[in-house]
Amino acid sequence: MTVDSVSPSHTATENRFEFYWQQQGEWVEEPNQRRGGESGVQRIHEANGRLLYVKRQVGHTYRSWRYPLGRPTVLRERDALLAFNRLAVGVPELVYCGAQQGADKQWRALLVTAALENFIEIDNWYAAGERDIHGEAVHDRVLETIATTLARMHLGRWQHGCLYAKHVFVRVTGKGESAQVDVALLDLEKSRQRLTARKAAAHDLKQLRRHSSWNTDDWNKLNYFYEKVFGSAIKGLR
Repeated sequence: MTVDSVSPSHTATENRFEFYWQQQGEWVEEPNQRRGGESGVQRIHEANGRLLYVKRQVGHTYRSWRYPLGRPTVLRERDALLAFNRLAVGVPELVYCGAQQGADKQWRALLVTAALENFIEIDNWYAAGERDIHGEAVHDRVLETIATTLARMHLGRWQHGCLYAKHVFVRVTGKGESAQVDVALLDLEKSRQRLTARKAAAHDLKQLRRHSSWNTDDWNKLNYFYEKVFGSAIKGLR
């Protein structure tokens, strides 16, 4: 069995899967054993110099009522990437996704995404002194853009599932009133749709509150911006 998903510029063939499978680069996430299989991420460059991240998996699956026999986790991540794009939630560009099941029923799976250009983890943005460089007005816009991004995701009933600060990336271009703020979310492997937007929001925001460095004032400000878009407060966040 073969499952393919590629950008329009590529042809969905078995050769495309093998092309990316054979590529070798620097490991940014060493292969680790979990979910009954192996998963790791390498960084490679296309011929034109574009930087790509290749998630390579063997037997790395999840089970659900829909897929009781198991399904490669990269396919769930692909579904989230496509859905988030439709919701105008910033995520890496999907270049290729494919999965093949051999005669032994073992899955091989790939997810190839383009690197986010000039984005930086939010905690690294703070550590680099960017808040002081850009000033409080731009910092407020950073918080507002993060909040808006999360609210859009949750209003679509999507839960990130692993919403730590290290998975929130920002890019600030320009200075002062003309500054452009962009936000992108990474690591969507555990993302899924919930029955209600409120369930998705409650899970993610409580998780982010525990795993972020924002002080009380900054968190309250982010929460205020979030509620403006989401339309109501999420219990237990203040």
